[in-house]
Amino acid sequence: MEYQIDAKGKTLGRLASEISSILQGKKHADYDPRKAGEDKVVVKNVRGLTVTGRKATQKIYYRHTGPLGHLKERKFADVFKKKPEWVLQNAVRTMLPKNRLRAVRLTRLKFEK
Repeated sequence: MEYQIDAKGKTLGRLASEISSILQGKKHADYDPRKAGEDKVVVKNVRGLTVTGRKATQKIYYRHTGPLGHLKERKFADVFKKKPEWVLQNAVRTMLPKNRLRAVRLTRLKFEK
C-alpha cells in the first residue's frame, strides 16, 4: 500500500515516528518484525515541517571525519534550508531498528516536490 503524507504544519518528530511505523509494516495485521514490510510512503511539502521549542536555532547535527579533533557540526536551520528532505529522512532513519532491514525500508521512503 502507498501512503501519501502532507508534511505541511506537522511536527518533525511526530511525523518521523509515524513514517517509521508505516515502513516497518506495523499498520498490518500480519506484522512480523523480521520482514521488511511492503508499504511505501510518499511525503510532499517537506519545507512546511515545523519543530517545537528552540530546536530551530539550537539543534546541531554532528559527524566525525575520522582524524582526531575533526568533529563537524551543522545547525538545523542551515541544513533544513538546503536539504529539508535529508532532515526528515535522518529522523526516520534513526527511529528505525538498527539492523539489515533499515536500508531496505528507507528505499521505500520517497519525497515529492
